[in-house]
Amino acid sequence: MNLQQAKPTLLVLVGFALLGAAGLVKLTSADAGSRSAGADDATQTKVARAMSAGPDDIARSARIIDTDANGNTVVLREGSNGFTCMPGNPEVIGEPPMCVDAASLQWFADAKAHKPKPANTVPGITYMLAGATQRSDSDPNDKTSPAIQVGPHWMIMWPFDPKKTGLPTTHRDYGAYIMWAGSPYAHLHVMGRP
Repeated sequence: MNLQQAKPTLLVLVGFALLGAAGLVKLTSADAGSRSAGADDATQTKVARAMSAGPDDIARSARIIDTDANGNTVVLREGSNGFTCMPGNPEVIGEPPMCVDAASLQWFADAKAHKPKPANTVPGITYMLAGATQRSDSDPNDKTSPAIQVGPHWMIMWPFDPKKTGLPTTHRDYGAYIMWAGSPYAHLHVMGRP
C-alpha cells in the first residue's frame, strides 16, 4: 500500500471521532487538560498541536476542540472565524491535527452517517499542514493496512470527478490528485502548503 492509499482513512477517522460526540462540553482550561483525550498532554500543548494544522492566519482565530475519554467534544478555546482545529492524537494512526471549516464538518458527518452523497452546498476546506498518518487513499474504511506518513497537505471537500478534471487518482508527494475517486466523496487532495 502506498502513501496515497492511507490518507482518507486518517481524515475520516478524525472527523468521525469528533463528529460522533454527543454534544459540546465547555470546560475551564484546567478541566479541559485533565478530561480531554490524551490527558497527559497539557491543554496548551494540544492547542499548539491543533493550530499547527492550519495556516497561521486561520489557526490564530479558530475554535479548538478535542474529545474526552468518553468521546464527548471538549472546547479548549473558542474561535471567531468559522474554522475548527483539532489536536488529533499522535499515538493513533488516522488521527492527525487538522483545521476544517463548517462545510468540511458537514462532509465528515455525512460520510459517517453513510449518506449516499455529501449534503454540502458549498465546498469545504480541510488543512493538515502538520502532516498525518493514514492507512489508505482509496478505501476510507481501511483499518488494517500499515501506517503511511503523509507530509503537509490540504483538501477541498467537494465532489471531484477525475475524468472531468484530468487529475490523477494516485498519491503524489507533490501536486494534486483526487482522493476516494469513484465515490460520491471523492475530493481534491493537494500536497504542500497553500
